[in-house]
Amino acid sequence: MVYTINAFGISSTIDYETLDEISFFRICEELLKIIQRDGFIKLTPLGALPKKILAELYHFKFIIDENIESGINKLSHEDQCISVKTAKNVCELTNLVKKSKGKLLLTKNGEKYLKAENRVALFKVIFLIFTEKFNWAYNDGYTKEPVGQYGYLFSIYLLKKFGEEQKFTSFYAAKYLQVFEKCITHFNGDYSTPEKQFNSCYLVRTFERFTEWFGLTSISGKNNYFDQENAKIVKTKILEKIFIYE
Repeated sequence: MVYTINAFGISSTIDYETLDEISFFRICEELLKIIQRDGFIKLTPLGALPKKILAELYHFKFIIDENIESGINKLSHEDQCISVKTAKNVCELTNLVKKSKGKLLLTKNGEKYLKAENRVALFKVIFLIFTEKFNWAYNDGYTKEPVGQYGYLFSIYLLKKFGEEQKFTSFYAAKYLQVFEKCITHFNGDYSTPEKQFNSCYLVRTFERFTEWFGLTSISGKNNYFDQENAKIVKTKILEKIFIYE
């Protein structure tokens, strides 16, 4: 199957109200503001965020963690909150912060990008580092290959084209696999079929921990956290505001 994709990019005129609705960006932004406020963040001996900072960031409830909310996990270290841990890792991959003697500090670029007039530019930095530099596979137990992350713009294209109405996430997984056929070879049949494993990986990486985190989609239909077969997705207005045809 051949898809003709017109070039599209990130809008330079995103309004602040839209940015306020992008949960993952807001975590990163608040983390940078905490560093600016306190002068630095003293990391743990393992290079993680201290419990106090974790609690402050999670308290905003930008991204809700069901295990934390239910009390299954206590927010005692960053591994228990993937979204906050990822925000820290993404910020560390930018030129906005630097590590020095166990501390996380803002760079001059960090100070510059925290100015109100540079907020859209800050979003672009966070988005591009998350999609192009941060390894999505770092957050899960699937294949180390960049399934979902490779060709993520194709997934955005599919959402722009088909996302007006709710569709099962497997609909998008199938279309992604039609183009990136070799992805299926990274999954074996140890505990499920390669197709089901691929669909699960694509759902988690592309939707649950990318488009949902950035407010680009809304997911529904799941009866519980592990119910993936019933998951449906629809695009949001944020997706159309951020991605424009050039």
